[in-house]
Amino acid sequence: MQEIRTEHLTVGYEKKPLIGDVNLSVRPGEILTLIGPNGSGKSTILKTITKQLKKLDGTVFLGENSMDELKDSQISKRLSMVMTERLRTELMSGREVVASGRYPYTGRFGILSKEDWVKVDEAIALVHAKEVQDQDFMKISDGQRQRLMLARAICQDTKILILDEPTSYLDMGFKMDILTNIRMLARDKKMAVIMSLHELDLAQKVSDTIACVRGDRIDRVGTPEEIFAGTYVQELYGVSDRSFDPVTGQIFLCAGYENAEGFWEHSADSCQNKDFCSDDKILNPVSPQVFVIGGAGSGIPVYNRLWREAIPFAAGILQENDVEYNAAMALASEVVSEKAFFPIGMEKVQAAKQLIDHCKTCICTVKEFGPFNEANRELAEYARGMGKIHNM
Repeated sequence: MQEIRTEHLTVGYEKKPLIGDVNLSVRPGEILTLIGPNGSGKSTILKTITKQLKKLDGTVFLGENSMDELKDSQISKRLSMVMTERLRTELMSGREVVASGRYPYTGRFGILSKEDWVKVDEAIALVHAKEVQDQDFMKISDGQRQRLMLARAICQDTKILILDEPTSYLDMGFKMDILTNIRMLARDKKMAVIMSLHELDLAQKVSDTIACVRGDRIDRVGTPEEIFAGTYVQELYGVSDRSFDPVTGQIFLCAGYENAEGFWEHSADSCQNKDFCSDDKILNPVSPQVFVIGGAGSGIPVYNRLWREAIPFAAGILQENDVEYNAAMALASEVVSEKAFFPIGMEKVQAAKQLIDHCKTCICTVKEFGPFNEANRELAEYARGMGKIHNM
């Protein structure tokens, strides 16, 4: 069983250290994912592990052996990789590119056996690339090339897989498919996988361990549950606490209203939906003009739309464990909320009614009120009685 680990590894360019004391370890069947801002050094670490860059200090081990002790031909039978650099080919089909993954097992003439071609075809089928396998590799899309490069690494038949941003250029469906395959390779074929990802929500789902790269060090290593607890990830990326929801992976473009005076420049003439607006210019740029009665995720599309149209709004009454609570906290100027699992108190209802009094419009996104949502039913009826209700 092949484990890959680094001990006191120092990486950098032209003998200039970038990140030192890199100590990472991945056992068979596990996935380690590197996350961190652009330019923090994720690719540099991976390129050093794969010997594309010369290490400045430390050791990379494949199993019990230092990579310094192994010939390139031995390494290629233990470690395969998919990096971000684009492979340049001349008149090679996609299937021929994938087949190059079998070269470590052929003789000096590079002739593939029937068994080699079986592995090639199995890898192509696994990444669902049969429809492009006979086309010129350089004439297919970036996403299709990425899938074939993964197939090339798979048919190399190693126990260690290194991937630098494997979901780059892929649409949503193929991102899900590729990461599912990578998870399967780790679980079923007991591969040790190290990769980098920009999609934090996907990193949460597919990784066993996450290493956070800050620029001059590995700042933290832990399980996804440990890394995404609290506000650490927001601090790592230098964004507001409210701009990212670590539970759902949602990213919010507007993190509260701290800088709203510079953002909300709005008039009725510029609004796309006059039902949301008054006919006069908003004097207080953070004063809510719309009250949204939502819950269970139903209000999120409205929050996004109001934010796009630069219309300040209030939201409520939301339980603090509601799926849309963090979105409301990030995008709304005011939120009326109640503690999780607590009944909604009358003071919350009165606070919401006062906001409705001052708003031009009330949008209700809830289609059916249950027995534990009577407070919001009361708000909807209150707004309807004032002629302000606007159902979605």
